[in-house]
Amino acid sequence: MTDYFFHETAVIDENCQIGNGTKIWHFSHIMPNCEIGENCNIGQNVVVSPKVVLGNNVKVQNNVSIYSGVICEDDVFLGPSMVFTNVINPRSAVVRRGAYQKTIVKKGASIGANATIVCGNNIGEFAFIGAGAVVTKEVKPYALVVGNPSKQIGWISEFGHRLNFDENALATCSESGEKYQLKNNKVVKIS
Repeated sequence: MTDYFFHETAVIDENCQIGNGTKIWHFSHIMPNCEIGENCNIGQNVVVSPKVVLGNNVKVQNNVSIYSGVICEDDVFLGPSMVFTNVINPRSAVVRRGAYQKTIVKKGASIGANATIVCGNNIGEFAFIGAGAVVTKEVKPYALVVGNPSKQIGWISEFGHRLNFDENALATCSESGEKYQLKNNKVVKIS
């Protein structure tokens, strides 16, 4: 008996670990040796390649491909049709399975629709990648990045609102009341 839901059209290969309360929807393929945490939602037409690791409460929207080498920590959001790569210089005629690069998406990060994450570039805690962005370098925790290639345009709270720092390098999330400090170009949650 499974403690997770999967639609009858989903394909789940052998040796996958899937946590309680997870839902896997239409036409998705979970390949061998994946680890998917509790209470995840895997949307329609998603491919999770071998050895991918998804933490708890990860939300994967429709048409996402998560390739080998990707690790998503808890509470990550992957928007519709966003893409991870796993090889820097792919060629059809050259086998590079041994050259897969690791990409870690840290706790609470969100990646918008149609964004592309070039492999080897980690995404910091609670970072927010705007829709359509192409990430070609590391993204700092709490950073808000947009564009192609992506660039940081500000900071964002854990609640998901833009942070505006005052002359004392302090900011308060307008909706949640969370308080943050900007120090040495890094954001720290202080309450």
